[in-house]
Amino acid sequence: MTIGADYSSGQERATCDLTVLGLETSCDETAASVVRLSADGVATVLSSVVHSQIDDHAAYGGVVPEIAARSHVEMIAGVTRRAMDEAGLTYAALDGVAATAGPGLVGGVMVGLSFGKAAALARGLPFIAVNHLEGHAVSARLGRPVDYPFLLLLVSGGHCQLLEVRGIGDMSRLGTTIDDAAGEAFDKIAKAMGLGYPGGPALERLAATGDGSKIALPRALLDRKDCDFSFSGLKTAASRLAQACETDRDRADLAAAVQTAIARQLSERSERAMKAYAERHDHRLFVVAGGVAANKTVRSTLEATAAKYGFEFLAPPMAYCTDNAAMIALAGAERLRLGLVSDIDTAARPRWPLDEARALADPVHAPGRKGAKA
Repeated sequence: MTIGADYSSGQERATCDLTVLGLETSCDETAASVVRLSADGVATVLSSVVHSQIDDHAAYGGVVPEIAARSHVEMIAGVTRRAMDEAGLTYAALDGVAATAGPGLVGGVMVGLSFGKAAALARGLPFIAVNHLEGHAVSARLGRPVDYPFLLLLVSGGHCQLLEVRGIGDMSRLGTTIDDAAGEAFDKIAKAMGLGYPGGPALERLAATGDGSKIALPRALLDRKDCDFSFSGLKTAASRLAQACETDRDRADLAAAVQTAIARQLSERSERAMKAYAERHDHRLFVVAGGVAANKTVRSTLEATAAKYGFEFLAPPMAYCTDNAAMIALAGAERLRLGLVSDIDTAARPRWPLDEARALADPVHAPGRKGAKA
């Protein structure tokens, strides 16, 4: 059964504004948002509510899946109600409901997915299951209209990949991490340095007072010329050096060196992708999305790389770099416009690559019983 399958025709959706409620529960934020997508492609965020679980997980130094799932259960109804109230709308004003269906912590994903299905079913609205990564891919469009295609660097706590984005559901992987994501490296190195949780922002603050040139860190995959990433060696080396830090100055220098090393690798691989992308497309736009895009050093380094190769640089507004439901609502609205609605039996997916065909045909990690990884 497809929820709301006869709600309106594709022609009607293509020529009118669409207002969609989005839900995001893939990790440790319970989020709801209402976004209106105009007929000419302009997205307006009518509300965006995010309940953070940072305090719930701080004592453990990272996200505990069971705690996250229970918090989502407790918060999802209230957060959604706030988003609807702040938008000044009732469910009668909605054209659809979108929710993250993966990838992510499957217990949390199930909460938002189930709540979204129930809301759509109760109101007779179309339901749209959204890939969390696709939400990040379109998040730059929350700040201004953006034309397809573009080159995307998706860099977050759980994902690090370069993609050619030709449209909704039409993306090709150019490179991905073979081990850890950049955001994971930031957080785990920060934890080894005793900086607490969340570690990435704390490391960035400390790095601002350090001199990264004083510490040499290993560079990964120097024998390869593709666009893949690797951060496990850097993470291990920095964690060992953290144990030898004796002063606050030592720790600040290490933080600056780590930040520089991560930014450099992201820039080098993006440079290779830009060269390949430019051979196929005249429209040169480089979009950086995901939580790590909020790091100022990473952002400025990538912006300089884009300028070097004649690419316009674009990142989402800071509020939409980290996990949020506005990007899910927008991806849902774009899918709804194309008539891509979902069935009531759509399952939560802990793994869900954007370029699933490439992930299966040329896996970086061997597919397990839960599916191919990104």
